[in-house]
This record gives sequence, structure tokens and C-alpha cells, in this order.
Amino acid sequence: MAGILRNRLREIREDSGLTQDRCAIIAHISKNSYIRYENCERNTPLDIAVTFAKYYDVSVDYIAGLTEDKRKYWEKPAKE
Repeated sequence: MAGILRNRLREIREDSGLTQDRCAIIAHISKNSYIRYENCERNTPLDIAVTFAKYYDVSVDYIAGLTEDKRKYWEKPAKE
């Protein structure tokens, strides 16, 4: 799971054209802390995952690798 989280953080950062410096600023953490999260040297705290989910407009489940669907659950069409 940690590898997925690392890959997702890097993937969405690169897809958005952001630097690690900018991600650290967004999350109000040091660049070194962000790099450690992205490299899986430290577990990413939930509040940091939520911050990035909100910033990138994706679900926390997507960041955590629990789904391939980037949409937040409340945006999904209702099942009929």
C-alpha cells in the first residue's frame, strides 16, 4: 500500500506540473518531509493525504490506492 501511495503522490504531482517544493508549501510541511512521503520513507499522515485530495480534486481513496476512480464518492452517479 505504501508503494501505491508513493506512486500516486508522485503521479498526481507530475500530472499537475508541480514541484516537490510547491507540494510542501501546499501541505504546510518541509520539502524534506514531502520527499520522505513520496519516497515512502515516512507514512503519509491522513491530514496530509486529505490536503492533497482537496487540492487535486480527487478522492483520498484514489490517493491511497483503494480505487482507480479519481472522483470523490459523492460525485459518482447514483446506482439505479
